[in-house]
Amino acid sequence: MAVYTPLNKKEAGKVAEEFGLGDLISYSGIRNGSVNTHYLLETKRGRFFVKLDEVKSELEVKQELELLLFLKRQGFPCPQPLKSKNGKHYHEFHGKCLSLSRYVDGVELPLEKLTPTHLEVLGHALADLHLIGRGYKKGIDNRFGFVKIVAIYREARRHLPSHLRNIVRVLDDEVSYLENYLDNNLPKGIIHGDLFPDNVKFKGSRLVGIIDFEAACRGKLIYDLATAVNALCYVDGRYRIDRFEALISGYESLRPLSLPEWDSFPNELRFSALRFTVTRIRDFFLRKMNESQRNYKDFKEFFERLLILRREKTGGMEDILLAMATGYDYRKYQKSKPSK
Repeated sequence: MAVYTPLNKKEAGKVAEEFGLGDLISYSGIRNGSVNTHYLLETKRGRFFVKLDEVKSELEVKQELELLLFLKRQGFPCPQPLKSKNGKHYHEFHGKCLSLSRYVDGVELPLEKLTPTHLEVLGHALADLHLIGRGYKKGIDNRFGFVKIVAIYREARRHLPSHLRNIVRVLDDEVSYLENYLDNNLPKGIIHGDLFPDNVKFKGSRLVGIIDFEAACRGKLIYDLATAVNALCYVDGRYRIDRFEALISGYESLRPLSLPEWDSFPNELRFSALRFTVTRIRDFFLRKMNESQRNYKDFKEFFERLLILRREKTGGMEDILLAMATGYDYRKYQKSKPSK
């Protein structure tokens, strides 16, 4: 979330009118985020979330909105796009697609405030998304698959300064490694692709909303879980086994992982770390702009994770790898163990 396209009071009032929201009381830009513009509108009918897509085509916007409508019909806690008076879920604004949903009340907890209970709930919700997504038959292209991330990296690499040559060396090597060891014959379906703390809302320990489906697409389910691990289980420069176990426990309570998924987990963690390193290099490090418009996201946060995952730096990965190596057999044994 960010503010790239300005919206003045008259325009905000017109948006409220077009979507039948009543008189505008207030509006404000939401600075957090990266690629799109977001505003919060308050009218007599409540609070609403405005999204201006800065990068997606009209077709891609329609695909995202159709997915949200499907998920909402299945009872998944996501935003519900609203229709304007002309019956559409988006309309054109300065050459971009503008959509609107009711604001999801709740608290976005900082990473360190997420307890094992929160993480278990999030794991359960992610598995629920993956199971519900099996019934979604429309395709959504993965804008952040391996081939596309490599293309983004190769373009960005041309513009990286010489003092980052050690980082370039690692990224070059990682691309070569993953090219040979990523497994594409794994369960696929609808994934969120960006399950970070600022994309989930709680009331106490109850999950009330998962937001920001910007990266949602059809992809590998284990990649989605790996991204959640990288986002939620890494604190103060270390992977935390207690957080990992809580997240996985919640996930497997609905959808147990297969042996191939367990085997591929370490490499999916590495690819997830590579993906966010590369896109943050492009979107933040190389994209010069007024930083008052957005919340800067440092690519080195995920590069540090990548070094740990590559075993080039200590950081709690040994416990995670052991849990992955034994997780499938242990859980299989537990399920088949006779009751007393």
